[in-house]
Amino acid sequence: MHFKRDIKTREDVYLLVSSFYEKIRKDAVLGPFFNNVITNWDAHLERLTDFWEASLFLKTKYLGNPLEAHIKVDNDNKNSITEKHFGLWLNLWLQTIDELFVGDYAENAKSRARKMATFLYLKIFEARQSQ
Repeated sequence: MHFKRDIKTREDVYLLVSSFYEKIRKDAVLGPFFNNVITNWDAHLERLTDFWEASLFLKTKYLGNPLEAHIKVDNDNKNSITEKHFGLWLNLWLQTIDELFVGDYAENAKSRARKMATFLYLKIFEARQSQ
């Protein structure tokens, strides 16, 4: 039996991110959005680990621009991203956290993902209006 603990280290964050995106890549609905865009998964997982490590532990500034990246993916997919996609993404994220971790940081990772999904969806929708 696997004893669950909280998210404490970069290795924990990487385990969460890599386990989560393994599910995403196999998902019939979400997989194509990611698999058609990301050519170097190792580099992408490192970048996502940087993002979530910065987000959860507030120790480094993340230098990427997730909003710009998501708007571009939406444009490239003919503005077809919907709240359904964000719901599926969020459910897989929550499920992955619950499978692997328990504790305050795990709960914070859930909370931040909920806020991020809402923010990104609203910003994608706004960007469509200004096209």
